[in-house]
Amino acid sequence: MKISVQEADFDVGAELAALRAGDARVGAVASFVGLVRDVNEGSGVSEMTLEHYPGMTEKALAAIVGDARTRWDIYDALIIHRVGRLLPCDQIVLVAVSSAHRGEAFAACEFIMDYLKTRAPFWKREATPAGTRWVDARDSDDSAAARWQEAND
Repeated sequence: MKISVQEADFDVGAELAALRAGDARVGAVASFVGLVRDVNEGSGVSEMTLEHYPGMTEKALAAIVGDARTRWDIYDALIIHRVGRLLPCDQIVLVAVSSAHRGEAFAACEFIMDYLKTRAPFWKREATPAGTRWVDARDSDDSAAARWQEAND
């Protein structure tokens, strides 16, 4: 399991190759890459700044992956989440999961991303033409995460 919170960009191809390297059991790798958009909530966005609580953030991400491991038969997972100043089109996050089969990999990857959006301690501030604003959690993110809880009941 690789968890990294970093300012530097990442190479998706290299990270996915490392995730599955030398493991002949792997039959599937599912991944998600999140990017900075130039519009949010109807306003132009010229940049985004992501902040986090070092130490606590990495523990929260590891706990999310641990929860995914209890639900699905996955071999490995990685989360890379950037912090600091980001511009439109910059990569923000990479989540990837390896497994024997695509169903397990897809489900675990989606679960990790849904929980990351709602349970990981990141704070986003956007620069817009009207000034800077903190980005609140979306109801749609909470709904996406809630369905996993319902599925577990």
